[in-house]
Amino acid sequence: MPLPALPTRFDGDSAPLGVDLHMHSTASDGALPPAEVVALCAARGVWLMALTDHDTVAGVAEAGEAATRLGVHLLPAVELSTRWHGIGIHVVGLLPQGARGALAEGLGDQARAREARAEEIAGRMEKIGLDDALTRAREQAGPHRPLGRPDFARALVAAGLVPDMATAFRKHLGSGKAGDVKAHWPALAEVVGWVVEAGGVAVLAHPLRYGLTRRKRGQLLDDFSAAGGQAAELVSGFQNVDVTRDLARQLAERELYASLGSDFHFPGGHLAPGSMSPVPRTAVPPVWMHPRLAGVVATGCDAAAPGAL
Repeated sequence: MPLPALPTRFDGDSAPLGVDLHMHSTASDGALPPAEVVALCAARGVWLMALTDHDTVAGVAEAGEAATRLGVHLLPAVELSTRWHGIGIHVVGLLPQGARGALAEGLGDQARAREARAEEIAGRMEKIGLDDALTRAREQAGPHRPLGRPDFARALVAAGLVPDMATAFRKHLGSGKAGDVKAHWPALAEVVGWVVEAGGVAVLAHPLRYGLTRRKRGQLLDDFSAAGGQAAELVSGFQNVDVTRDLARQLAERELYASLGSDFHFPGGHLAPGSMSPVPRTAVPPVWMHPRLAGVVATGCDAAAPGAL
């Protein structure tokens, strides 16, 4: 089944595009297994999607099988953790050729960094009364995916040490608290290099969420572009249209492409696959027009079988 025609530019039409290039599954910190994320996309009319789990492509194979069954076009992808001037920055790698080379090796390093971070968080949580914290967090997460702070928060709630997740973060796991362990993520430029070397498109994830001034955001975009970054998420979930227009100007100045994503993690929240603010009229080209993607994300033609992108 061919992919429905995608626009070659954003003309201000607020109709849903059927595109979502930023979502998570149980392979990282999402609530649904990869196949169920794909099924939800199909039910909501999302026909071009990327599964962007944190520092892993473990869910892509399962998602690809579901995409083939359901007629959804899946773009293999990953969301990578990086550091830039001491700030945690995320980069989405859209990977038409999959994870390979330095990127594949880097993902192994990222997994080990997450394990070390979880062990450090566990030790700190034991000091505040959560016995056998690593095992308790693993019980909350299930057997496969890397542990994160939400798993320790759920463990604190289950142990009766805090009444709810919000309190767990406010008292123990939020910014500046005992469980706020900073992982030693690689530099932004290094991670961008991994994606580009793998034949992918490096996308700066949700650039409006880092609490940066406009000038500082411009510096981030400059450094990202200089490292080989090719796109940024113009729309991530719901955001103010005037701020989006200003971000579009910054992207246009640097000749970056625009990506879109909900950053979906779990059903029942305000975000769902394909749910995001409308894209304003802008000359910034959609990321699916990038030469590395245009051949597989064919605008209105059947250049690739569903699920095979």
